[in-house]
Amino acid sequence: MERLHVEVEQRRLNKYGEELCGDSVEVETGPGSTIVVLSDGLGSGVKANILSSLTARMAVTMLKGGLALDEVVETLAHTLPVCEKRQLAYSTFSILQIFDDGNVYLAEYDSPPAFIGRGSRLRIVPRSERTTGDRAIKEAFFPVEDGDWIVLASDGVLHAGIGGLWNIGWGWDRVGDYICSTAARTRLASELAEELVEVTGKLYAYKPGDDATVVAVRIRRPRYLTMLVGPPVNPEDDSEVVRKLLAAPGKKVACGGTTGNIVARVLDRPITVDLTPCDKRIPPIGKLEGIDLVTEGMLTLSYTLEKLEQGVKLMDAAVKSDGSSRLTALLLEADCIHIIVGRAINPAHQSPDVPRSLALKHKIVDGLVQILRGMGKTVKVEYY
Repeated sequence: MERLHVEVEQRRLNKYGEELCGDSVEVETGPGSTIVVLSDGLGSGVKANILSSLTARMAVTMLKGGLALDEVVETLAHTLPVCEKRQLAYSTFSILQIFDDGNVYLAEYDSPPAFIGRGSRLRIVPRSERTTGDRAIKEAFFPVEDGDWIVLASDGVLHAGIGGLWNIGWGWDRVGDYICSTAARTRLASELAEELVEVTGKLYAYKPGDDATVVAVRIRRPRYLTMLVGPPVNPEDDSEVVRKLLAAPGKKVACGGTTGNIVARVLDRPITVDLTPCDKRIPPIGKLEGIDLVTEGMLTLSYTLEKLEQGVKLMDAAVKSDGSSRLTALLLEADCIHIIVGRAINPAHQSPDVPRSLALKHKIVDGLVQILRGMGKTVKVEYY
């Protein structure tokens, strides 16, 4: 069975007037599972930050080291002190471990219950409770599949509105309703987390009364994208790179006029140019049966890199029809990206009239690789 892809994104708001967030998040993706820990330190500021950071780091380190889940939870429960005056833990935590086979373990200690859903609906996942010392730990074991999502949120999200737009907090039920509607119309974990934190800030009138953290997790089958960028140095390799492009799973892109013509020739299919008015700065795209997107080369790639560096969102890129926006959307949507780079030099790019950045194909490709890997995507580069 194909391993499910787990996408994790976090967004946070510091309590108004505080430089440090009292919530901490640790994410560890390794062989066998993905581990996510959200910890909320009591109060705010430096002390809360230190306590939550230690809690989250300890949990991840112990799980990575092979310590059994029961032992990790018990160790944390016994280690964390309790405030004598308020009878509250100095640091709460939620531990989420998603295994490669689709099974999930969730442990919650004095933290808001995680939101678990599929599509536009919340799932009812029963928790069992056990006491370790005098600490009550809630646990759940459940399976996930393609299209599921999980959101961990600190108290600050549920309390949003107190002292702001509402006299009462946002509340778990209303937060759950909003997550469901947002999850149904977004595709990325980052979009889900950003929207939830943005509304949280508005409810606080942008002066949060508590640290607010959201960790959004989306589970799905991996999305693949293969790009052929430029012709090979040796024309005898033309058929091989086209064969690799066609045999690859997922979406397929050909970047460059010569590249598109090579693919069309090997496939013996006509290529046409779409002259529909778009962004005047970006050359038109081509249409070729069997290929999802055919673009011009370095200029389009350069603008694509620029968009990614500026943090363009998938929703914004997806509604535009120019080559750079469409390529940006495909890259943002993909989880596993294979870039096949032809090393043949285009004489036009060596002209002194061409900007230096456009002449350096490998520099642009390297820039794309670095930023995509920074987003947590798996990127493989192959040269011909």
